[in-house]
Amino acid sequence: MSNLVKFDFVARDISGKNYLPWALDAEIHLNAKGHSNAIKEGNTSFDQQKAKSMIFLCCHLHEDLKKEYLTVTDPYVLWKNLKERYAHQKLVILPKARYDWMHLRLQDFKSVSDYNYAMFRITSKLTLCGAKVTDEVMLEKTFSTFHASNVLLQQQYREKGFNKYSDLISCLLVVEQNNELLMKNQEAHPAGTAPFPEVNVARHCYYVQNCGRGRERGRGRAHNYARGLNFDHSRNGNHKNVSLHQKWKDTEKA
Repeated sequence: MSNLVKFDFVARDISGKNYLPWALDAEIHLNAKGHSNAIKEGNTSFDQQKAKSMIFLCCHLHEDLKKEYLTVTDPYVLWKNLKERYAHQKLVILPKARYDWMHLRLQDFKSVSDYNYAMFRITSKLTLCGAKVTDEVMLEKTFSTFHASNVLLQQQYREKGFNKYSDLISCLLVVEQNNELLMKNQEAHPAGTAPFPEVNVARHCYYVQNCGRGRERGRGRAHNYARGLNFDHSRNGNHKNVSLHQKWKDTEKA
């Protein structure tokens, strides 16, 4: 039967890969419930508070991991044992996070949002491992990794004097979105595809000037008809191309 318990956050994995975020989430939730003292050394929590804290922690442990600590009834002892067992994860995560930070460059991403996601993913790992990443450091990382073809643009953003990384990213996202809209409009209506209004007006005036005289009878009517059109309507409805010179000669004979 599947586990029907609704977790407040992801359960503690037995492999230890998610220990750091799990410990942070567990401590925040215990603090929200008013039981954070139960996992601190030398606490004076009541037995009821300890029991509630123990139940909460056990509900967010992997089933196999929970079986290994069946005899533990004190939440502080459980918290301490888990920390001693998995705290070495910092030594594994921190070098990888520093490597990712060193090679993080804005020019390597197709969009600003992808870069922003990678930025927060890396800085979160660094923060969990105790490293401090300020807005000033994040801004300098972004400015220094612009593409070489955007040096002038990078200087313009520096001169704006951003104090928060979030403000810079918001500005870059707006500019990126506007550029995408311009490109879509360009692809939908390429330059030079729309007809010139002057040409349409000229053709209309020519048609009115030459065909409007068709009300005249006789030779003048045929004369204008021949000059304005270059095709002959046969009785069966087919259009047969003829030269203007031939049309003129036929009109003279008539």
